Amino acid sequence: MTTHPVPSPLPGPAPSDAALRRAAAVIPGRPFGAHLRMSWWRPLVILPVLAIAMFGVQIVLLMIVVLLEYALTGRDPADPSMTPLMLLATNLSLLVLAPLALLLLVLVGGAPWRSALRLGRTFSWRRLGSLLLVFGVLIGAVYAVTSMIWPLGTTPVITATTVALIAVALLSTPLQAAAEEVVFRGVITAAIASWVRPARIAIVLGITVSSVLFGLAHGAGDPWLIAYYVTFGLSMALMALISRGLEAPIAFHVMNNVISMVIGAVSAGGGGLVIDRSAGAGGPFMLVFIALDLVAVAIVWLLERRRATRLDG
Repeated sequence: MTTHPVPSPLPGPAPSDAALRRAAAVIPGRPFGAHLRMSWWRPLVILPVLAIAMFGVQIVLLMIVVLLEYALTGRDPADPSMTPLMLLATNLSLLVLAPLALLLLVLVGGAPWRSALRLGRTFSWRRLGSLLLVFGVLIGAVYAVTSMIWPLGTTPVITATTVALIAVALLSTPLQAAAEEVVFRGVITAAIASWVRPARIAIVLGITVSSVLFGLAHGAGDPWLIAYYVTFGLSMALMALISRGLEAPIAFHVMNNVISMVIGAVSAGGGGLVIDRSAGAGGPFMLVFIALDLVAVAIVWLLERRRATRLDG
C-alpha cells in the first residue's frame, strides 16, 4: 500500500503580543463586571479621563448651541428649558464617551473592547430587540397608570418645537442611553472591580461605586432623585451581572429615556423641554419608578433562568 504524506495545515497568523495580553486581561469564571485584570494604576487613568470628557464635551457643545441660538434667534441664554438643538448636543456629548471608553479600555486597560459588552458569549442583537419590546410595554404601562394617579397638570400642546424634540429624542436618545451603559456598566464597573482580587468583593465594590458615580453624574439636588438615579444605576448593573452582558441594561435604559423624553416634550406646553433636578423636584412618588427598576431586574433574572433551563434540557 502506498502512503502519501498528509500536508500540514497552513499556519495562520500568530497572535500579536498585544492581542495575547488583552486576552489574558479577561479572567475566566468571574462574574461580568469583575472579569478584568488590570494593574492598579490603569483605572486611575481611565476614570479621570472619562469624567473630564463627560463634563467637558457637554459644556463645550452646550455653550456653542447657546451662543448660536442667541445669535440666530435672540434666545435668552438664561432660559433653563432645553431646545431640540440643546437636547441633540447633550445626547451627542454622551454618545462620544462610548468609543472613548472602549479606546481607553484597550489602550490603557489592556483588555479587548468586546469584553465591555459581554462575557463568555456573543453580543445578541436578538436578545436586545426582544428586551426593548418587553421593557417598552412595561415602562409604557407604568407611565400610563401614574399619569392617571398624578395628572401632568398641563394640556398637551404639539408645536414645531414639540415635533423636533420628539424627533431628536427618537433618533439620538437610544444612542445616548446605550453609550452610558457601555461607559458605566461596561467599563467603569470592571475598572473599579479590578482593584480587588476576591470575585464577590470585587463585584460588590464595582457595582456600588459605579452606581453612586452614575447617580452623582446626573447632578440632582433632590434626595429622592439622587436615590432614584443611584438605584437606576444599581439595577442596570444587576441586569448586566445576571445576563453577563449589556443587552438588558441597554434595552431598559433606552426605553426609559425615550418614553420619558417624549412625554416631557408633549407636556412642555409647546416650548422647550424642562428637566428639573433641583431640591423639591422629587418626592415619595419616585418610589414607583424605583420599584419599576427592581421589577425589570426580576424580569431579567426570570428570563435568564428560563434560558438556562432550556439550555440544560
